[in-house]
Amino acid sequence: MADRKYRFDTIIVHSGIQPENWLGSTLPPIFQTASHRVATAEGLSDLFAGKEKGFIYQRLHNPTNQALENRIAQLEGGVGAIVTSSGMAAIHNSLTAIAKNGDEVISGNSLFMSTYLLFANVFRRFGIDVKFVESTDIDEFERSITPRTKAIFVESVGNPKMDVPDIERLAAIAHKNDVPLVVDNTMPTPYLLNPFNLGADIVVHSTTKYLSGHGDALGGVIVDSGNFPWPNEKFPDFEVSKERADKKAYLDKVWREIHINVGATQSPFHSYLTMLGIDTLAVRMERHVVNTDKIVRFMTEHRKVKWVNHPSLKSSPSYGVAKKQFSKGCCALFTFGLADQRECFDFIRNLKLVYHLANLGDCKTLAIHPYSSQYVSFDPATRMRLGITPGMIRVSVGIEDAEDIIEDFDQALNKL
Repeated sequence: MADRKYRFDTIIVHSGIQPENWLGSTLPPIFQTASHRVATAEGLSDLFAGKEKGFIYQRLHNPTNQALENRIAQLEGGVGAIVTSSGMAAIHNSLTAIAKNGDEVISGNSLFMSTYLLFANVFRRFGIDVKFVESTDIDEFERSITPRTKAIFVESVGNPKMDVPDIERLAAIAHKNDVPLVVDNTMPTPYLLNPFNLGADIVVHSTTKYLSGHGDALGGVIVDSGNFPWPNEKFPDFEVSKERADKKAYLDKVWREIHINVGATQSPFHSYLTMLGIDTLAVRMERHVVNTDKIVRFMTEHRKVKWVNHPSLKSSPSYGVAKKQFSKGCCALFTFGLADQRECFDFIRNLKLVYHLANLGDCKTLAIHPYSSQYVSFDPATRMRLGITPGMIRVSVGIEDAEDIIEDFDQALNKL
């Protein structure tokens, strides 16, 4: 695809596809092998030394995974990518390649449950201090930076708080202080938002969600813009990676020091399924957004619903930033409020079409009560701080007919 500049919807379908290398196949072969035969001892030595390119062992590299890496890097406009076994593995690996014992990360406080627990508990055990600040308070980010700060991290749309940080302003603050901005872009996907165009340096995804899109493949990815000036005074340990990989210095460090040694490798079969899912990303996201708009409008007018939270609503504190950063809609997730936990449980029990499960980004509409499920182990004060209330339901809008989803919500609400 290098002979001309194609439009995004075409890139989604054709990027990373190499029929000439796959015996004419327009889908990547699934290289379901733990290891690869090398003809000579000299050849294997050169592969391990990095003198030659090739495949050795699945935990290091895999051709199916590489095809997915090339495709996602092209969609996000990065210089390269590393796929991982899950979205959480991508977040862990992306930051532990940057921060070590004694360092700190500044993170927005609007985070998915496991991301929050990783930062608050696991990182702290290894001497990495994560400071949580209000995700939309740019001044608080700047005030929180110290000489020990090695990165700023935010979700492009907070899950489930539904707030939207100003990525362009955060990138300016990060670069003023010689640290990278890492953005979890799972919710919008590159179809709705390209964080690199706003100055972000590193993007992570849970590919399990919208990129795969069918609730069938677990995975994550780290994408590098290639724009952060590694090394600098804060990152002298990137010197060797810079010499070895130049603009891919960050990915080199992630791969050599973290990825292959913690074993967070993507399954080739799951990479294959994710490649299939990405083919329809544009049409799915377009339908997700249209459906979300219709359902959110309906829910705001329903007599049983106390409140609705989505960045497209003028009542959202993030409405202005969302309008600036998103031109095709911002995401297909929203939350709404009922009287209390009992009503939430009754609502879920009344659903006939919508699935009740712990996931998002599926082509099917999903609903969950976060307070009693994903966040049940959190103390009440932390749940309140993260915006997780007893009367809140989170909805991931699918691509069914919007009227059928609305009718299911309507009958479930009317029975309360």
